[in-house]
Amino acid sequence: MMDRKLNHYDVIIVGTGAAGLFCALHLPKSSRVLMITKDKLENSDSYLAQGGICCLLGDEDYDSYYEDTMKAGHYENSPEAVSNMIRNSRHIIRELIRFGVDFDRKPDGRMDFTREGGHSQYRILHHQDVTGREIVTKLIARVKERPNITIREYLTMIDVLEADNRCYGIVARDEEDNEGLLTADAVVLATGGLGGLFSQSTNFPHITGDSFAIALRHHIQLKNLSYIQIHPTVLYSQKPGRRFLISESVRGEGAKLLNEDGERFTDELQPRDVVAAAIKREMDKFGTDHVYLSFRDIPEDVIRRHFPNIYTRCLEEGYDITKECIPVVPAQHYLMGGIQADTRGRTSMQDLYAIGETACNGVHGANRLASNSLLESLVFAENAAAFIRERQGSEGQAEAALLKTIEEELPETYEEEDVMETVNKGLLLEEIRKQGTGFYEQWRDL
Repeated sequence: MMDRKLNHYDVIIVGTGAAGLFCALHLPKSSRVLMITKDKLENSDSYLAQGGICCLLGDEDYDSYYEDTMKAGHYENSPEAVSNMIRNSRHIIRELIRFGVDFDRKPDGRMDFTREGGHSQYRILHHQDVTGREIVTKLIARVKERPNITIREYLTMIDVLEADNRCYGIVARDEEDNEGLLTADAVVLATGGLGGLFSQSTNFPHITGDSFAIALRHHIQLKNLSYIQIHPTVLYSQKPGRRFLISESVRGEGAKLLNEDGERFTDELQPRDVVAAAIKREMDKFGTDHVYLSFRDIPEDVIRRHFPNIYTRCLEEGYDITKECIPVVPAQHYLMGGIQADTRGRTSMQDLYAIGETACNGVHGANRLASNSLLESLVFAENAAAFIRERQGSEGQAEAALLKTIEEELPETYEEEDVMETVNKGLLLEEIRKQGTGFYEQWRDL
């Protein structure tokens, strides 16, 4: 049954990945903030990010970085969003270091930049091959130090509270199937993408696009939901579950893709969609379900120092990457589309914000440039926090009569979790099919 008691917060943030955490840390310490996640606190796709985070090298790098991002996005990017992200990148890195994030450095103490596909310069900072884990872990530690921030695990948003296209909070369900109303002056959606809809994905399976299904039901504007990025290289496996990503940075350091005949067949440093398509053509040509990745051109000390997680995981699967190739295959990885938002996270519904992979602010265009995702999440999360901070106090809490009206219009009870997931999946896949772009024709087997 619905718990009719209304619990009010200044801000509710749905999702505990890099975007949600960074947003919370940039809200006033006087704000009462609730963060919820439908799984464990650490289980966000941000935590899984391997390669790194981009950073503008200096003013002389701006034109190059801008062009790399636009080219990878097939020039469908928003110039304003791209410029905003790049211009703020050095500030974001300073903020991360202030929060305790440790980036790899050269022996002389300078930052150790690497390169990935689509980049014309070495401008990617990293922490070994577990950059996302390093960033998320440190941000979680800082959030836990803030007494104004409450974190609730295993609490799932199943609806938004809305009247006259204004958001007043959310409906949430806990592990015991108890449903409750949570009101707020601002709701921030940072729920990630929709990888859980696919059997072949690098995403956590619980990240199933809940926000997008809710948006469709409430006529919140979505954009480019069919712009789904396929990562070219995950470790091939016939086991069920999430696929282990082989970071693009290994190709930036010299790893080569080989076909069934042991021949190199593409330029590994092209944008991801180009490399993924080349791999699929080679698989179709030979009638195989994978190709191979060779680390032969990377010194062993670089492999062990820069890619210890990949090295260890491959060993667990029976492959020694210092001595042999590994089988790799493309898999669903990232969503460039999502809930339409501006550079301050504002959506088409008042007081509802979207950040991180949940948002489509146009920064990625039709295809994301490698290692722009963590940066994009943090830049626009801070922008959203700043805008919410400016608005706080400008309008009071919703009147009790209005909240009662909203409550009365809600279902007496919502569908059970498994039923809701099935319905949501059908709703989202139909929306993706309607938008077209050829995704299903090429990647329907994922």
